[in-house]
Amino acid sequence: METDLTAAYERCRELHKHHGRTYYLATRLLPAWKRRHVHALYGFTRYADEIVDRTEALPPPARAARLDDWGGRFIAGLHGEQVDDPLLPAVLHTIAVFDLDREDFAAFLKSMAMDLTVASYRTYDHLLDYMEGSAAVIGTMMLPVLGSSAPAAAREPARQLGFAFQLTNFIRDVAEDLDRGRTYLPEEDLDAFGVTHEDLVACQAAGRSNEPVRKLIRHEVARAQTHYAAAAPGVLLLDPASQACIRTAYALYGGILDEVAAQDYDVFVRRATVPRRRRLAVASRALLTPAGTPVELPGPRLR
Repeated sequence: METDLTAAYERCRELHKHHGRTYYLATRLLPAWKRRHVHALYGFTRYADEIVDRTEALPPPARAARLDDWGGRFIAGLHGEQVDDPLLPAVLHTIAVFDLDREDFAAFLKSMAMDLTVASYRTYDHLLDYMEGSAAVIGTMMLPVLGSSAPAAAREPARQLGFAFQLTNFIRDVAEDLDRGRTYLPEEDLDAFGVTHEDLVACQAAGRSNEPVRKLIRHEVARAQTHYAAAAPGVLLLDPASQACIRTAYALYGGILDEVAAQDYDVFVRRATVPRRRRLAVASRALLTPAGTPVELPGPRLR
């Protein structure tokens, strides 16, 4: 059983290392005993996302069946049944160790299922409903693992950081999401800037954004910054040994917004990424920053 558990944690770590370079780097700044639990939570979310997004050859009903089957095995495991799965034993063990809220996991799976049937969101409030399960709950899943001197006060900043990271991904990945038939930029925002879905597709084909699309993206960057600002106080409420990790993730995900601004808010000319040298410098600086030091708000200074 221990061998299976060790292998499951290793499988989660491999998924994290391969797919989540920024967050994986930040996780290496945690105490060693906490890392595998973060890997397990990442593995859970990533594997569900893989079922939804990496099986395009299958029709949506078939992908939904796979997600239901995997979710069913996960629920069975929560009820104490033996689970034949390469990574779920690690997830279930982490949930048990920290007594994580099972509802967070159910909400996450619900949002993943939405990706199979929902292609766009009319308003930002509608998108927030989706992100509640796809992002905010990841913040609250992580909080007990990271530890906090004031968990009740840290809960909302943790949710806000989930929103900030998710919206940053949506901004960076507009072209990739279009390839999957989805748009996470609210339709009301497109309307406000005179942008249509066809305009986005045309910009993608041209490999560059037009002026209305750049203005739209600039608006979304400003919105993401409000979530980062709301999340900032929570970093100081974490256990001192966990602050360097989240300080690094905070700066690096926010740094994607810097890169978007540096390319004049054109998300089609290239995929915005933080250079490796900067990632390493941010991690080193976080290690040397005393716990309790306020975080610097990331992203471009909007003019």
